[in-house]
Amino acid sequence: MDHAAAGPPEAQSTPGCYRHPDRETGIRCTRCERPICTDCMVNASVGFHCPDCATGRTGDGPAPAASRPRTLAGGTIAGDPHLLTKILIGLNAAVFIAVQALSSSFLSDMVLIGRWPPAPFVPTEGVAEGEWYRLVTTMFTHEEIWHIGFNMLSLWFLGGPLEAALGRARYITLYLVSGLAGSALTYLLASPTTATLGASGAVFGLFGATAALVRRLNADMRPIVILLVINLVFTFTWANIAWQAHIGGLVAGAAIGYAMLHAPRERRALVQYGTCALVLVAVVGLTLLRTVQLT
Repeated sequence: MDHAAAGPPEAQSTPGCYRHPDRETGIRCTRCERPICTDCMVNASVGFHCPDCATGRTGDGPAPAASRPRTLAGGTIAGDPHLLTKILIGLNAAVFIAVQALSSSFLSDMVLIGRWPPAPFVPTEGVAEGEWYRLVTTMFTHEEIWHIGFNMLSLWFLGGPLEAALGRARYITLYLVSGLAGSALTYLLASPTTATLGASGAVFGLFGATAALVRRLNADMRPIVILLVINLVFTFTWANIAWQAHIGGLVAGAAIGYAMLHAPRERRALVQYGTCALVLVAVVGLTLLRTVQLT
């Protein structure tokens, strides 16, 4: 265990750089959290890294758990920090191409719809009829080019930094749970005969998590707030937009993002994945409630 040099209390208030102990610094590596001076810090996509983490060096043998390179949220450092974002964009693009190329029945099977057909006909399709998979397939389905274009641009610009900050496992969990929250709120509040689709719930989840990331880095919140306000204005003024998916994803993403980025280190995994589990419980509860209402 390292001990501070003897001296008056005010001289010990600021730690010294781990490579230059005589240099006091308030900057820490966002991976291993060791104090670093201005000569040692290396610019990174999220915060600053120490020279060891920036080059991947961890010594001659296995590094202690506390000093292994980690993301800001405690995830494992990946060789390509944007890989999952690229895969998600590719998956959405592949489904969009299939929607354009295949018959209309393919699109009908992918959209989120509560119960169809309406009375007096006997319902045979929809989430209320046991097709729960629609809560997931709707997250990857688009019909209009402007819709997928907007969502994929947002996914690229928001997803990349978040994937680097959270790590792959936490990032994909954030994306999927936020998308499911958006689907569940749409199922609960929208007309059961209205078909909805798109990755908007998951994308708004990334907006919420990005706000948590900006706060964690003590950066200027104004740009993300302005961008979010603009998107919310479009959400409530444009026709044929499922605002329920946007709000559900935004709330879930903000809660999960805050938990992942602000969880105490000693209980990090418990707080992070516990929050995700609570959001999933809420998703299941809302879905069951709506199903009971419709049947």
